[in-house]
Amino acid sequence: MSGIQRTALLLAIIGAVNWGLIGFFRFDLVAAIFGGQAAGISRLIYAVVGLAGIYCISILFKPSEEMERSPEPQR
Repeated sequence: MSGIQRTALLLAIIGAVNWGLIGFFRFDLVAAIFGGQAAGISRLIYAVVGLAGIYCISILFKPSEEMERSPEPQR
């Protein structure tokens, strides 16, 4: 898995955790940390997490042998 794929997956997981907090506890962690949902930095974080989620769709449809392929061991 490439660095960009790992980063996108990490951001998608962060977004999922935030949505879980909203769903279970009505607590938006991003808004609490960065000054509300309308704050510019919060909106930027929401946008980046959303883009990462969209990118993760491409990871979902990659053939499994491509995801599992590892470099040849060095001798």
